[in-house]
Amino acid sequence: MKYIWLDIYALVFVWSAIDPKDQFTWFLEVVPAMIGMLILALSYKSFRLTPLLYTLILIHMIILMVGGHYTYAEVPLFDTIKEMFDQARNNYDKVGHLAQGFIPAILARELLIRKEVVTASKLWLNYITLSIILSFSAFYELIEWWVALSTGEDAEAFLGTQGYVWDTQSDMGYALLGGIIALLLLSKYHDKQLSNISIKKKL
Repeated sequence: MKYIWLDIYALVFVWSAIDPKDQFTWFLEVVPAMIGMLILALSYKSFRLTPLLYTLILIHMIILMVGGHYTYAEVPLFDTIKEMFDQARNNYDKVGHLAQGFIPAILARELLIRKEVVTASKLWLNYITLSIILSFSAFYELIEWWVALSTGEDAEAFLGTQGYVWDTQSDMGYALLGGIIALLLLSKYHDKQLSNISIKKKL
């Protein structure tokens, strides 16, 4: 399974890097996937994550690499969707921000549980997880702002606002929605995988 994961990552990464729409934007969008890959590689033996989380992280990385290749405002499939449903903009970036809440919610949840940071109740666990998601999303928006200030027009494709005045707020809203959906849909399944890790440790 590990090698399939690595093969998929490598194939999508290489595809993404070949003649991207904008080289600077590609780097900005894909560098989190590269950093994530490094962290996963360094922690694999000492702190192995659940299979669910590894799968979700890979999906998130693919979303980043696709967005980096085309820029978030010009992903072809979502141009087609825009035309079919008469939408005002290419909404691939909203998929990215939904994932920015959905996947990190399970990551935060796993770390909070396994490191025994939250032991009081599931309500507190969910509250703190969603707070982390919103904090992460807000910090990412600050990073986009800092990059825009530093690079000027070169960062326009990275920002991907497409003229939408409430883009920053909607990005954070989608991240929060993604986190809520993840907790509602995956918590029980995630708990089963976490219990398997606990059993293996005892053995």
